[in-house]
Amino acid sequence: MKEVTASMKKSSSEQGAGEASPSQLIDARIEQLRDWRGETLARVRALIRQAEPDVVEEWKWRGVPVWERSGIICTGETYKSVVKLTFARGAALEDPSGLFNSSLEGNTRRAIDIHESDKIDEEALKALVRAAAALNASAKAAASRKKSSG
Repeated sequence: MKEVTASMKKSSSEQGAGEASPSQLIDARIEQLRDWRGETLARVRALIRQAEPDVVEEWKWRGVPVWERSGIICTGETYKSVVKLTFARGAALEDPSGLFNSSLEGNTRRAIDIHESDKIDEEALKALVRAAAALNASAKAAASRKKSSG
């Protein structure tokens, strides 16, 4: 009989020797970029942490920074001419400041493409991050209620 083991996410304090934590990998990506994209990724990361101090940083899909709280809030991809913040459930979020400017055609995700000369509306971005975390928490709570009543 084969022994089955559950795969668990390791927190940065539980990382094995020589194994970089997701936060360390994000630090390395920012350092590696050495241009406006690294500065922009570092700035949006700081804003995400300010908006949601309990956010969990992950490193997924072979090198994509991911911020989670009760589910994915957003990812931070870097391309040659843009830093893209993709909100996993962005289509369900209010965006009164009109930050979403990419991936608008889908039913689920929405993204913000930040170009080199763009100024980030910091307060609007933090509000969007908080709204995404709240949406995740409410969906998780609803799923939990449904599971316990069914």
